[in-house]
Amino acid sequence: MRAKLIYFWSNLQSSFWFVPLLLIVCALLAAFGLVFLDDAVDIKPTGVFGYFMIGSADSARSVLSTVAGAMIGVAGTVFSITLVALTLASSQFGPRLLQNFMHDKLNQVVLGSYIATFTYCLVVLSTVKSSDSVQFLPTISVGFAIILALVNIFLLVIFIHHISINIQADQVVSNVNSGLNRNFKRLFPKEEDKEEVHEITESEIEQLKEKALFKKVFKIDRSGYLQVVNRQRLIGLAQEIEGFIELQSHAGHFLVEGQEVFVVYGDKELEEGFEGRLLGAMLIGSKRNSTQDSEFAVRQMVEVASRALSPGVNDPYTAITCIDKLTDSICYLTSVNLPGPYRFDEEKKLRLILNTMSFDGVVSVAFNQIRQFGQSSPAVLIRLMDAMVTIYTLSQRPEHKKVILKHAKMIRQAGKEHFGERNDFQDLEERYQKLVKDAESVKSADKVS
Repeated sequence: MRAKLIYFWSNLQSSFWFVPLLLIVCALLAAFGLVFLDDAVDIKPTGVFGYFMIGSADSARSVLSTVAGAMIGVAGTVFSITLVALTLASSQFGPRLLQNFMHDKLNQVVLGSYIATFTYCLVVLSTVKSSDSVQFLPTISVGFAIILALVNIFLLVIFIHHISINIQADQVVSNVNSGLNRNFKRLFPKEEDKEEVHEITESEIEQLKEKALFKKVFKIDRSGYLQVVNRQRLIGLAQEIEGFIELQSHAGHFLVEGQEVFVVYGDKELEEGFEGRLLGAMLIGSKRNSTQDSEFAVRQMVEVASRALSPGVNDPYTAITCIDKLTDSICYLTSVNLPGPYRFDEEKKLRLILNTMSFDGVVSVAFNQIRQFGQSSPAVLIRLMDAMVTIYTLSQRPEHKKVILKHAKMIRQAGKEHFGERNDFQDLEERYQKLVKDAESVKSADKVS
């Protein structure tokens, strides 16, 4: 349930209508509230304040009409600027990064603020009365409209500055990296290191499968990306059948209608409607998202680097920035225990087998395509090798070091085959040999101990 709430909240945050709609509702409430206050309180300003307060119905209508017209005009300008920024981001950094710009709260607040002010002025304008039978001048409400107009002027300046900063390549990469780090810390928190881990071997799992009274395969009923898996519901369903469930895909995989996704082993007969509840434990969508997909933001960063390394762009500096940011994120993974594939209930009985992401898989997603597209660029491969040295140094687990060594060998081989300058390869080789010597020293220390 928590994963689904995060998914729906993420969709709301990335929509351009949610925050503006909230601001419009607030503007309507403020309009009704202040008009009611004007009706209940008779304000007669004296002294210098009298020059700033509205003195006639015609003046009130003039001010409110001017503010309303200006706000709707500027709202169109803001919307146009936003579309231009989205177009630039899509062409330069890739269409999948549009979601990051859609998530930008300031863009949503600025657009919503102008529309909300326009709505507020319309409502207050309709209450101004100057006929012989009715006289009503909402002095407080008109004064608040003037304040809103001044605030929106400052918002426009802030918005233009914000847009000019956020379309810069380094800032885009930094924003993606921040999202990636937040996602890693949410999916793989360090506190998990303190949790009790239940061990089970492959042979024990095979025995459980053989002992089960039945085995049934369930297929997906529609195509799309697997976005969210409700693990708690799956564990509950496994307890109902006194068995366990094996999920053959993980969040981010594209599933084709008719593809096998669940294998159910149990000792109790399946109840009617079990298949619907089982498939209902997954959310299938038309695109990937970061709710449970640990690769999502990594692939965004890789896409920026790949576009930077394309012949039409040829921007190795942006690619190097992406490598630095990815190195930071991968180093965090070396300090946590990635969740295993097995989930148990309170009685320590196996209930769920997941298809989880491994450290090797994340590193491959992060660096393989950059190595392939940048194999003819010495600067990129040398920085990749520097990244391997950094990650290897911070890694504490032998299996992580083995993965980094494998990727370092592939980087060295790519440089050997594609570098035309011997000195460039010598720089790469020096970094590789440093990593190999560290690996050999670790092996020697292990033998001595």
